[in-house]
Amino acid sequence: MNITCKNCGQIFKGHYCNNCGQSAETHKINAHFLWHDIQHGLFHFDAGILYSLKQLFTRPGHSIREFIEGKRVRHFKPLSLVAVLGALYGFLYHYYHIDLFSNAKNSTIDLHDYNEWMATHFSWITIATIPAYTLGTFIVFRKEGYNFFEFFVLNTFKAAQRLFVQVLTFPVLLYLNSIGHAKWFSTMTYIIGVVLIFWTNIQFFNKISRTKAFFLTLLSHLIFLISFLIIAAIILVLSGKMPE
Repeated sequence: MNITCKNCGQIFKGHYCNNCGQSAETHKINAHFLWHDIQHGLFHFDAGILYSLKQLFTRPGHSIREFIEGKRVRHFKPLSLVAVLGALYGFLYHYYHIDLFSNAKNSTIDLHDYNEWMATHFSWITIATIPAYTLGTFIVFRKEGYNFFEFFVLNTFKAAQRLFVQVLTFPVLLYLNSIGHAKWFSTMTYIIGVVLIFWTNIQFFNKISRTKAFFLTLLSHLIFLISFLIIAAIILVLSGKMPE
């Protein structure tokens, strides 16, 4: 049976495209796909990291939509990409003794220990925020024809975007850390990250107007912030470290 490759459009027979090498089976993104990606990301790393990063900063929404639709052979796995970039940033953060809380006083939390824990678990912290981002995206854009797991992949790639910005701008963080103002870096990269989210979503949801995509993205981000604050408050209450 002839098969049309979803990556390059070549017509072929067999299990793999004879032109680009993509598998004939490009399953719809679901829980099984994400579980395979998690397992693969922990133990294997494919070629394609530079291609994926280039796409995320030249045509992010279009490339992610194509990935979800089956054009995947040249891409780095999204969770693997987050794991690699998060580990690299965490290593730099720890190695150069970055301290975002150097000026904090009278805290009920040991911020030095928290800072070290954050450095050594940066990949997992980033991955843990993706479901909260996905919740907002799913609620607001649910009529656009994508399932929760496809939105999860969208937000995983966007997390990789933000991580790569942090890696690229690390020299700025190093300088701010040396003058005791490392916390400014978080504000700067947060603003850049929000801009990237809007840019990516406007490209990704190309079947609706840019204005509608903009305001729906704003709403989805507000849902993320609210859910994130609720989760953080619950964690603090359960740990008994809420400030008095």
